[in-house]
Amino acid sequence: MNEHRRKILEMLVQGQINADEAERLISALEKAPAPSAPVKAKPKYLRVVVKSDNEEYGEAPMSVNVRVPMQLLRAGVKLANLIPVQARIQVNEALREQGVQFDLNQIKPENLEELIDSLDELTVDVDEKSTKDRVFCE
Repeated sequence: MNEHRRKILEMLVQGQINADEAERLISALEKAPAPSAPVKAKPKYLRVVVKSDNEEYGEAPMSVNVRVPMQLLRAGVKLANLIPVQARIQVNEALREQGVQFDLNQIKPENLEELIDSLDELTVDVDEKSTKDRVFCE
């Protein structure tokens, strides 16, 4: 039993309100919307950061910091649907030949927001001896 309902019943028992008033108060409580969880902002960017000291190869240190707008991802999915079916089949075959198990036919605009919501929780950290890689959303 929640705190508000308990308080109404206590008021009824103590004679502060009658049964009709208690019923109206409890009905109003049931109709009141439950407090919602705070809304988390959707990610606007997919970020890829790579830092390498390249000591192993005797090269200068390297730093890559790429920030890809999610709008670009949305536009890409819409554009992918414009590729003719025969061309998509050829692209899928070429990807498979390169060891990439990916099917362009599975990318649909109606699934895009679900994908972006999943990316929101994505964080990939790779720490190696000479390289630090990180992929995340912001």
